[in-house]
Amino acid sequence: MVKTESTSSKSGDNEGTLPTWAEEEIKSVQFGQPEILTRTGYILDIYEKEFKIDIQLYEALPDSRTIIEGLDVPRSMKIADFMKGFVYEFKIKMFKAPLSTTLVQLLKKNFELEMDAIYRFELQEMQMMDVESDVAATTSTTLGEGDDNGEF
Repeated sequence: MVKTESTSSKSGDNEGTLPTWAEEEIKSVQFGQPEILTRTGYILDIYEKEFKIDIQLYEALPDSRTIIEGLDVPRSMKIADFMKGFVYEFKIKMFKAPLSTTLVQLLKKNFELEMDAIYRFELQEMQMMDVESDVAATTSTTLGEGDDNGEF
């Protein structure tokens, strides 16, 4: 019985499994030249040993996503200094590899998945934004205005 399952899985006759040709295409995709994107957001999770982070972006990427999981971090950066929850400006290299029309149709038909490319992301640089001091300045200005009117 196990042999039958693996045979049908490789042939791709079962819905829910990829045929061998589709797996091979996905494994051998060719990424084009990277596009450099600048976005603001914050770190959701840090994987120090793998040199990867998950980030939430305030501005969507061209494919409409706002979360990047497993963003590659250059080994030259001190990942131990990264902090979750703080606002950063990220410069990200986005690599795109288009999929064949046949594979796009298979993914749509068998998996109800609208996907025409595979993306890979690398962090190029990041800089922490000074958002908290802007909030503190606004708060102190607001408090000061109330004092001028004789209100507490």
